[in-house]
Amino acid sequence: MTEPSYPSPSAVSVEDQAIHWDAQLSYGTYLQLESLLSLQQPRSTAHDELMFIVVHQAAELWLKLAIAELAAAMTEIGRGNPGPAFKMLSRVSRIQVQLTESWAVLSTLTPADYSAFRQSLGQSSGFQSYQYRQLEFMLGNKNPALIRAHRQHPQVYATLERVLQEPSVYDLSLQLLHASGLTLPADVIERDFSVPYSARTEVEAAWAEVYRDPESYWDLYELAEKLVDVEHQFQIWRFSHMKTVERIIGHKRGTGGSSGVSYLVRALELRFFPELWTVRTRL
Repeated sequence: MTEPSYPSPSAVSVEDQAIHWDAQLSYGTYLQLESLLSLQQPRSTAHDELMFIVVHQAAELWLKLAIAELAAAMTEIGRGNPGPAFKMLSRVSRIQVQLTESWAVLSTLTPADYSAFRQSLGQSSGFQSYQYRQLEFMLGNKNPALIRAHRQHPQVYATLERVLQEPSVYDLSLQLLHASGLTLPADVIERDFSVPYSARTEVEAAWAEVYRDPESYWDLYELAEKLVDVEHQFQIWRFSHMKTVERIIGHKRGTGGSSGVSYLVRALELRFFPELWTVRTRL
């Protein structure tokens, strides 16, 4: 039987390839651009409102990816297999860089620019972002009161309530630390995960052992540094958020009744992984 002959890649023109690809799936249909680009609906005639909407919608897409990557990393850590989680946590950090850069675009908004469409926002507020809340819960900033605003959306509320009750990425990391032979108190390993984690000297001592002998505890050492990078980038994002809000509205109350800058300043004091920072003084 004669084998069928096929043209070599070099014999297929760019035009032929484009026609072949377009017949199956185009760039626009793959990305659902028609739907995506129809979602920007300014509620005023102010020039700057479109930018405001795009920045926040793009941020929500980045948050969606950050949640997916962090969830996958947490699954691997929970399995006692942190290696694959390193790339995922690195990606979360890079996503945070993108989110931070979005404030640079938003900071081109002057007080007068914002005032031109602020009334169009009604009671909507960035504090109502359920994806941001989910990400914070996964990182360990647990607060049951913060999910009340989402009760009118049962599916969202159920998701936040579930994540609130589950161990954070740091809880899972401490369980791995314990499973690796570095004994931690029982009430650190098994606790009420719906409340924020409180720093413990025993945990700091365990991380100190890891940092003093990275060759023996390489996976734990690398995991610790990936977590530090995630929190570092998150804090930079928080700071940029605070300064952008201060630049645009000063210390006025935010939309939706939020306290604005004063709340954001207090948030800068929060730590997700406290012993990974204090251990540096101990070494």
